[in-house]
Amino acid sequence: MQHLYNITTLVAHPIAKDWLRWMKEKHIPEIMCSGCFLEYRLLQLKEQDETEGLTYSLQLLAGNKEEYERYLREFAPALREDARQHWGENALSFRTLMQVVN
Repeated sequence: MQHLYNITTLVAHPIAKDWLRWMKEKHIPEIMCSGCFLEYRLLQLKEQDETEGLTYSLQLLAGNKEEYERYLREFAPALREDARQHWGENALSFRTLMQVVN
């Protein structure tokens, strides 16, 4: 059964352009090189309060829960630390896992 791993990030205005470029050119390619996900989609949330920044959602489709769990064990810690070192409190994320039902 496929699972969708969603990472929602609030990005402060001063870094938004650089963060988005970093996501597209570095971070997402590194995630996809893990081999744990079949595809991804990067979205910007609209009709949100943008006072504190812009909100983005990275959606990663895993073929099964085991691949998602492998990602968490083998790849996520280093990638999360890299993001923290690059952006600190200027890019705050929360993560959810959803099961595809259709």
